[in-house]
Order: sequence, then C-alpha cells, then structure tokens
Amino acid sequence: MATDVKVPTLGESITEATLGEWLKQPGDPVAADEPIASLETDKVSVEVPSPVAGTMGAHQVQPGDTVEVGAVIASVEAGSGAPAAAAPAAGETRGNADQSAEAKQGTGPGPGEQPRERAQEVDAAALSPSVRRAILEHGVDPSTIQGTGKDGRLTKEDVEAAAAGKGAPAPAPSPAPAAAPAAASAGGGERREERVRMTRLRQTIAKRLKEAQDTAALLTTFNDVDMTAVMEARAKYKDLFEKKHGVRLGFMGFFVKAACQALKDVPAVNAQIQGDEIVYHDYADISVAVSAPQGLVVPVIRSADQMSVAQIERTIGDFGKRAKDGSLKMDEMKGGTFTISNGGVFGSLMSTPIINPPQSAVLGLHRIEDRPVVRDGQVVVRPMMYLALSYDHRLIDGREAVTFLVALKNAIEDPTRLLIDL
Repeated sequence: MATDVKVPTLGESITEATLGEWLKQPGDPVAADEPIASLETDKVSVEVPSPVAGTMGAHQVQPGDTVEVGAVIASVEAGSGAPAAAAPAAGETRGNADQSAEAKQGTGPGPGEQPRERAQEVDAAALSPSVRRAILEHGVDPSTIQGTGKDGRLTKEDVEAAAAGKGAPAPAPSPAPAAAPAAASAGGGERREERVRMTRLRQTIAKRLKEAQDTAALLTTFNDVDMTAVMEARAKYKDLFEKKHGVRLGFMGFFVKAACQALKDVPAVNAQIQGDEIVYHDYADISVAVSAPQGLVVPVIRSADQMSVAQIERTIGDFGKRAKDGSLKMDEMKGGTFTISNGGVFGSLMSTPIINPPQSAVLGLHRIEDRPVVRDGQVVVRPMMYLALSYDHRLIDGREAVTFLVALKNAIEDPTRLLIDL
C-alpha cells in the first residue's frame, strides 16, 4: 500500500515552495520521519519527512518545480527491502543503471564521446549546481566517484578530490548537439555557459531589494570609527568571556548594543511608515544579515535592547550555525525594526546597503584597517572602520541620520558609555 507524501504547512501566509532536491530516489529504503526532499521557500529551506517507513516510490515533481502546500509530490510504498527489478538497487546510481542499459543495447559511448558529456546527462537532476559546475571544470565522470555526502550523494569536494587523483583534466569535448556552439576564445580554448535557475530565496531577495529602491527615498550617510578601545577590550577579556559564557566575544555584540542605545536617542531610525502613519517602536528587534548556502538571510534578535553582550553573541552564533545547515525557522526571520549588515567579514571597505522593507534604515559595517589619523595634533595610525547608514529620507532627515551615527561612533570609541547609558 502506498502512502502519499504531501507538501507540509510552511508557515503563515506561505502557500507554495520550490522543490530544491530529492534526498531519496525511487527504490531507496526510508524510515518514518526521515527527510526525503528539501523545499525552498521565500526565506528558508524546509525538509519534507517521510510519513511512514517503507520504500521510496515514484517522484511526481522535479527539482525546480513550484508546489503548493498540501500537494502530493511522491509516494512511499509500505514495507522495506529491495525495490522492483526496474528500479536501481540501493547504493547504485542512476548513471550506473543507464550505462548497464547501454551495454545491453550495444549503444555505449562512441569514440568521440567524452566522460564529461556523460556527466552532463547522468544523474543531472540529483546533482547540485556546484557539483555540476565542478564536474564540467575538471572533466570527471560522476559515476566513477564514491559520494561522501548525505545518503551517498556527491559533493563538490568529492569531485575535486577525484580530479586531483586523475591528474590534468581531459581535453575539452566538442559541444553536445543540442547545445549552442561554444565560442572560441582568443587563446583557442572553449568558453562555456551554464544556466542555473534562480532559487526562490534569490528571487525573493531580488524582488524585495528592487521594491525598496522603487518605494523608498534612499540616502546613505557615512562616518568612520576608531576601533582601538573595542579591540583592546576584546583582546583583554575574550578568554574570560568565552570561559564564562561559552561563546566567543566578537565585535557584533558591541555594535548591536551601541545601535540599540542610539536608536533610543533617535527613534525615527527605528520607526516605519505604514500608509500615511509613522509607527514608532519602544523596543529594538535587530535583524542581522548572515550568510547561508542559498544566499543572505536576515534572522531577528528579538528585544536586543534588553540583552547583554553575551546573550547577543550567543544568539548571533546560533543564527550563523543554523543558517548554514538550513534549519532557521520562518518566524525567526519575520519582523525586525532595524538591520545591521557586516560586509567587513568579506573584506568590504565601503558600501551603500539597501534597507529591508518595511524597515527605514540599515547599518553597514566594513573591514577594519590601519589608517593615519590626527590625535592631539599628531599623526598616528589607528584601526579604523567606515560606517554606512542607508535610510528612507521620507522619514529620516539627514540631521537624524548623522546624530545616530555620531552616537554609535561615540559608544564604540568609548565602550564605557554602554555601561552607564550615555
């Protein structure tokens, strides 16, 4: 008896998602509640568990297809054991099955066919874009590589290790008949293009950023901050801090605390426009941008103004870890009254960040570098960072933006202010 696998409820107002990948292939044994597919929503990836134990049945949708909540996407056959003869045995890749069929029919690869061409055809739907790209770059046959990923799936590292073991990649093959002819570069090599469908998350990011530019009157104001005091405090107390709180002391804890204090001084930066009204908040829910495999996500630190530096650092660390493994929840990314984005971790010197609607402002942090500055009439070298505040000029005046940045700068350059609320 087969049991239908349906798209689970994804959260309030979420009615559809995109099938990211199948974690189980037809014929694979599955346990109850074991993830068999991943879905991409506007904000996070969600795994679909098997409703029963048994054998994976036929897939009814393909990666990249849009599915609605409650839709049937596959089935699971009751019981366990080997699948029907037509299905591949557990551990056998679809590529091996295809090659066996070719051998029986006498239609194996001809003299002109290269392993790279088979790599494009074999198991393409089950390979992630990064793995497919690595296969094309290194010219390896995926059917000859033992996968180390979940359920034996290939990873980019598997492909690179196989390529290193076989030496220099094979000569570039002639393009497949269905593909457009590749243009020759000036050096005589072959240039390639790859089309990868935008994930639902990337589509949502693009839509929201464009809406922000179309709706808000965006303006960015800059300042710089001397990081000497914070760096000295961090160097002095980081070991004790980690020993007591179980989390490393970073710079974000200082900036979140300083931002919360500055938001109290300049409440317009923490406000939002709703219709013809301005909504002021007496709390600070700080959105922090963290990197995830599918793109940038922005979970929210609730009531950050009521938290200690240790609580803030612990929350941010948890967000970063769960963003990488795709376990952030929908509710953790809703709301937020102000955003902090730290491009400095990637080496950014200066940028003009775009606000996250309906918020009215976003603070951009950048890399720290030694620069000459004047102190007490002397030119000295100090670790400096540029700060950028992008804001909706419909609500926030330039004077308020500058006041906010100066308050933030003063708190970072003299962290004692954070303790005595100055």
